[in-house]
Amino acid sequence: MNLHEYQGKSILKSFGVAIQEGLVAETAEAAYSVAEKLAVDTGTEWFVVKAQIHAGGRGKGAVIETGSHGVVLAKGLDKVKGVASGILGGHLVTAQTSSEGKMVNKVLVAQDVYYPGETEPEEYYVSVLLDRSSGKNIIMYSPEGGMDIEAVAEKTPELIYTETIDPGAGLQGFQARRIAFNLGLSGQAYKQMIKFIFKLYDAYIGCDASMFEINPVLKTSDNKVIAVDAKVSLDDNALFRHPVYEAMRDKTEEDPTELEADEIGLSYVKLDGNVGCMVNGAGLAMATMDIIKLSGGEPANFLDVGGTADASRVEQAFRIILKDPSVKAILVNIFGGIVRCDRVAQGVVDAYLNMGNIDVPIIVRLQGTNATEAKKLIDESGLKVTSVILLQEAADAVAAVVA
Repeated sequence: MNLHEYQGKSILKSFGVAIQEGLVAETAEAAYSVAEKLAVDTGTEWFVVKAQIHAGGRGKGAVIETGSHGVVLAKGLDKVKGVASGILGGHLVTAQTSSEGKMVNKVLVAQDVYYPGETEPEEYYVSVLLDRSSGKNIIMYSPEGGMDIEAVAEKTPELIYTETIDPGAGLQGFQARRIAFNLGLSGQAYKQMIKFIFKLYDAYIGCDASMFEINPVLKTSDNKVIAVDAKVSLDDNALFRHPVYEAMRDKTEEDPTELEADEIGLSYVKLDGNVGCMVNGAGLAMATMDIIKLSGGEPANFLDVGGTADASRVEQAFRIILKDPSVKAILVNIFGGIVRCDRVAQGVVDAYLNMGNIDVPIIVRLQGTNATEAKKLIDESGLKVTSVILLQEAADAVAAVVA
C-alpha cells in the first residue's frame, strides 16, 4: 500500500526521525490557515506547497489546468493561497503518471528548510528496502540526492552505495557510521546522520514497510539532518497488524477496476496487453501470462479467482476483465484441486448466459478433478467457447485469435 508524503512523514516522526514539518490542506483557504499555524510553530517565513499524489517527479511535473509545478515555494504567507489554488483540483502530470495526470485533492504546506547559515545545505538519497536476491534488507544511499536515482545509477553508478543488513543482528553501528562517512559528513552532521539512519531503519521494521525512500535527506545549514520527502510503501500482508496505517489508504489514488476487484475478493492487477487471464493460484497465473507471451500475445491482466471459482465468482471475474477495452480474448486456465473442474465449467457457462454480451473469444483449459466432465459440459453448451486440455493447445488457441 502506497502512502502520501504527509502520511509517510507522520510515520517517520512517530519513530523519532527528524522531518521537514508540514500540515496538509484540501482547500486554498485551509492551506493559508495551516501556513499561519506552521509559521507560529516553526518560525518559517517561506512555505513549500507540495501536491499530494502517488507519483514521483512532482517538482518537475506540471498541472494541466494552470501550468503550475507540483512543488512550489511560496515566498511569504500572502503567497500561499494563490500557490495552493494553482495546484489543488488540477491534474498533475509527471514522468510517473499518464498523459492525463492525477487529480490533486490535497497539498502539504511545509516549512522552508533551505535557510542560510554557517554551511551550505546538502542533499542526499537514502532508502531502505528488501533485496529479494539475498532475502535481506538493504540501505541504499547516495551523496547525489534530490535527483532521480535512476539517472544517478545510469550516469554515475559509483556514487550509489548499499549496506546489507543481517536479519539476525539488525543494523550495526559500524554500518551507520560507514553510511555517514561515505556521504562525506563530519562533526555534528556526521552524528546526526548516524542517528537518522538508525531511526529510519526502526521505522521501516516497525511498520512492516516494503520500502522507505527519502529523497532528499537534507543536511541543513546548521548541520541538522532531516527528511524533506518520504515515499513509503507498506506490506499489504502485514496491514492487519497496523489498523492505523491501513486507515491511511487513499482509494482515489488506485485503479478503479483493481479497487472493485479487491472489494469482491479477486486478486487483480491491470496490465497493458490484449489477452485477459482468469486463473486460480498465483503461480499458475504467472505461468499463464508466460504462455500468452510465448504465443505472441500480451497479458492484459493478472487475475487469481482463488479456490472458490463458482458461477458467481467466474461471472464477476469476466465482468472485471471485460472492463478493459483492449482485451481481444480471454484465457481461462483452472487447475481443479480444491475446486472441481465441472463446477468451474458450469460457472463459465452460467456467466456467459447471464452476461449475454461477451463478444471476445474465450479459451478454457480445465485440468484436475472432473476435467473430462468439464470439457464435455463446455463442448455441449453451444457457446462460442474453445475448450482445450493441454497447455500447448491453450497457447495455440491464443495465437490463433491474436495473430
